[in-house]
Amino acid sequence: MRAFRLTSFETAPMLENLDKPRPGPGEALVKIAACGLNFADLLMMSGKYQDTPKPPFTMGLEIAGTVEALGPNTDGPAPGTRVAVFAGQGGLAEYGTFSAERLIPIPDEMPFEQAAGFLIAYGTSHLALGHRAQLRSGERLLVLGAAGGVGLTAVETGAKMGAEVIACARGPEKLKVAEQAGAIHLIDSDTTDIREAVRALGGADVVYDAVGGDQFKAAMRATNPGGRLIPIGFASGEVPQIPANILLVKNLSVIGLYWGGYLKFAPEILTQSLTELFDLYRAGGLHPHIGARFTLEDADKALDLLKARKSTGKVVVTLN
Repeated sequence: MRAFRLTSFETAPMLENLDKPRPGPGEALVKIAACGLNFADLLMMSGKYQDTPKPPFTMGLEIAGTVEALGPNTDGPAPGTRVAVFAGQGGLAEYGTFSAERLIPIPDEMPFEQAAGFLIAYGTSHLALGHRAQLRSGERLLVLGAAGGVGLTAVETGAKMGAEVIACARGPEKLKVAEQAGAIHLIDSDTTDIREAVRALGGADVVYDAVGGDQFKAAMRATNPGGRLIPIGFASGEVPQIPANILLVKNLSVIGLYWGGYLKFAPEILTQSLTELFDLYRAGGLHPHIGARFTLEDADKALDLLKARKSTGKVVVTLN
């Protein structure tokens, strides 16, 4: 089988031919149909992600496909079941073996491409806004990086929860996508002073930040007293240093959210969140946006697009 592998942090990943894996006890063999890319994949390439495996490894955190076989004495979705899984690695390959207990059956009507980019993006926004920030209907939600993989789901999820959504993104094309997802106010981060624009709208009650850097600093100063800020990523490359005096004076809360961490300390919360999200999808309440599709042969180009921050929604690699 073919797999897109990283052999060291000093060299670029590349396609290799490997033996088709066999599932061991507790594992399932999945024929992979699609792999959703994430900013974490870029961090893994340089060893900067918090859960980076030791090279060599096959890249790709989340996948969708069909169960082909179960390992010995393993309970799990039966062969032929369509599933998605947050695997942490192994997604950019034609086959993979994954923990059977992590496999999540997906709705029959959900295309593999959507399923491959659903878990992390929607799961992150749903947990961040609902469970962590306790977003309330009528509150003003500012989303930084609003047209990206997770940002766009925050716009859609926040709007579904009754928030007045302010979308901040680079350029009119990205802002149009955010508007279609439910944003009411649009801020072009390339041309507009974020702090002043948000203040003119009455300030933010909750900030969802996938960007970091100067945008986080501007948003913090435009957050209303008693507001909550949720850093969930640093696409700008800069991790903001948060001045405690501003938190004190404005009674602000900064609430971290690492979606994958819930698998280790509170998997039942993650499972319940995904159950609610799939129910919403079946009811027609969620509309995943695939901004770009690539084949496995062009996985490097898919990662380059993600790195350039030119994509909207999810970037997906398909496998046939």
